Amino acid sequence: MRIGGTTVLLTGATGGIGQTLARALAAKGARLLLTGRREEVLRPLAERLGGRAIVADLAERSDLERLVEEAAEARILIANAALPSSGPVLEYRSEELDRALDVNLRAPMLLSRMMAPRMVESGSGHLVMIGSLSGRTASPGAALYNAAKFGLRGFALGLRQDLHGTGVGVSLVQPGFVGDAGMFAEAGVSTPAGVRTISSRRVAAATVRAIERNRAEVNVAPLELRLGSALGGLFPSLAERAQRGAGAATTSRRLADGQRDKR
Repeated sequence: MRIGGTTVLLTGATGGIGQTLARALAAKGARLLLTGRREEVLRPLAERLGGRAIVADLAERSDLERLVEEAAEARILIANAALPSSGPVLEYRSEELDRALDVNLRAPMLLSRMMAPRMVESGSGHLVMIGSLSGRTASPGAALYNAAKFGLRGFALGLRQDLHGTGVGVSLVQPGFVGDAGMFAEAGVSTPAGVRTISSRRVAAATVRAIERNRAEVNVAPLELRLGSALGGLFPSLAERAQRGAGAATTSRRLADGQRDKR
């Protein structure tokens, strides 16, 4: 799929990773439709990059439907928006749990379902889900986030098979720990000691590569994390012991505390 000259809808454009994605896509010549909740950040970003801002709350069904209509010309969707959802599930109110799943899982599924028919009709398009290595291996204090990312992985890979032969590709991009943007940076929490991070620019480059090469799944992380997440998915009990020994529960608690006002 060629990005240059193609209209791209990018959700979660106001976050750190979203802004890096927007700049990378603009550099490739994309016509940008940027969406997010924070109008005061979204509109200046769109103006700088020559794109159009569409303010929307992805937890609201009416906003999703309006977004799809306003982005009818888009032939690439990058579902990047995500809400923080760290911490024990028992500490979440039911409405917080609903909102996290609405934004992190339901919205990408519905956007894909509503936008894909136009892409199939034109014989060209691409859907990208920005997931996480948390969609391969569970960790303490992340059950809700794991649930959304595990679900997103299954949806993306299954949808890719459904759309085979239509001219519409589907890719899943799964970052590991991002040092300069994302959950840890926004919560002001250090990543676990000894764990190597990646930059948001690497995530953006991987996303561009996934679109241009129609890659099914791209895991963006140092080798040891990619191997560890693969093994953790196969041997969850082993992953539990390794994470307990590394103090993962403490890190998760600090992250949840830093995200509490962003749920």
